[in-house]
Amino acid sequence: MKILIYGINYAPELTGIGKYSSEMAEALVSMGHQVKVLTAPPYYPAWEISEGFSAYKYVGQQINGVEVLRCPLYVPAKPSTFKRIAHLASFACSSFFGLIKNIGFRPDVVILVEPPLFCAANTLLFTAVTGAKSILHIQDYEVDAMFGLGMAGQSKGLKKWVYAAESWVMRRFSRVSTISNSMVAMAKRKGVNEQNVMLFPNWADTNFVTPQTDGAAFREKFGVADDQVLVLYSGNMGLKQGLEMVIEAAKVTQNNPKIKYLMVGEGAAKPALEQLVMQYGLTNVQFHPLQAYAQLPQLLACADIHLVVQRLGAADVVLPSKLTNILSCGGHALITAEADTELGLLCQHYPGIATRIEPEQPARFVEAVLSLANDPKIKRVNQLAREYAVNNLEKTRVLQRFEQQLDELLAGSNHALLKD
Repeated sequence: MKILIYGINYAPELTGIGKYSSEMAEALVSMGHQVKVLTAPPYYPAWEISEGFSAYKYVGQQINGVEVLRCPLYVPAKPSTFKRIAHLASFACSSFFGLIKNIGFRPDVVILVEPPLFCAANTLLFTAVTGAKSILHIQDYEVDAMFGLGMAGQSKGLKKWVYAAESWVMRRFSRVSTISNSMVAMAKRKGVNEQNVMLFPNWADTNFVTPQTDGAAFREKFGVADDQVLVLYSGNMGLKQGLEMVIEAAKVTQNNPKIKYLMVGEGAAKPALEQLVMQYGLTNVQFHPLQAYAQLPQLLACADIHLVVQRLGAADVVLPSKLTNILSCGGHALITAEADTELGLLCQHYPGIATRIEPEQPARFVEAVLSLANDPKIKRVNQLAREYAVNNLEKTRVLQRFEQQLDELLAGSNHALLKD
């Protein structure tokens, strides 16, 4: 099978969509398929082009058996709504010429990873010309996130028009896949035929991230004693997380020598968070850049409380990918999500898998941190979390199921549904 994966994020990005897109491509190559990738230079989550890459050139690479073509990209230093739109549009424009270059490849299937939905028109035109099947794989519902987080105003007329256009586009793809049951249900509500929707969850390498990893060296590196409780946030520090609440919690608990906070990652909100820590004179919060992927198990193992923090209204449109590895390491997650979201239902169906509170509730957040910090179980493995990851999120199993769906799609099956 010849497969073209089309998306703005790819390796060597260490977090989020880029990680999953690159692992998907390399897994499909290992299964015997010919895979090409059309993407941009790495920039996420720091919002700057990584050293050694160009924002202005088309550059071809071979990465672990995958032929990668990187297209020019505008990356704003300080993303705003308008600049984010320009950022995504720049990739849609530059990658159009990358698609033209791949017409001769004549793939059997094109997988467009959203965001950006801006590239949907390119994809549908390309597949019409080449006869390839098309899959829209939704990692984030960017339209819902944009309106839900107030990034595009509250004009009812604009909302109606944008949602109608999104629905029209989604229904033109051969299949629409996404990463959670709630997001599958949303695709159906947006008008996609039930037979054309697939569940393709993000995964965890449960043989790589395990509860057996010793995090003592990392605790020593960060100056955290064995009897202290380390609260970890790792990943993108952006608007949708609302991480100011974590800094406010650190302020409230700054006189508690037992609790330390570790913020690992990059993102548009990081400078403001660092400024807030300086303003409050906090000594119980540390910021560090993203760690090498090879050190991810040690980073996760060093923490006692793992934060999965999101603003109100974001939990079902941008499901946080970090949770898969937290579950895989048997970590204790403190999640902010509404009760009827995917994360809320997970906590309801598997009591003890994590601690959930409502989003944007600073006082409740502090209470939850203190409660967990005083609970002896956080120094032990969360076996329920680990078992869930092994049974539902194991990397090889998830990707083999997806390969089967690709085979069924190309065979003309009307029953290409990934089962949970």
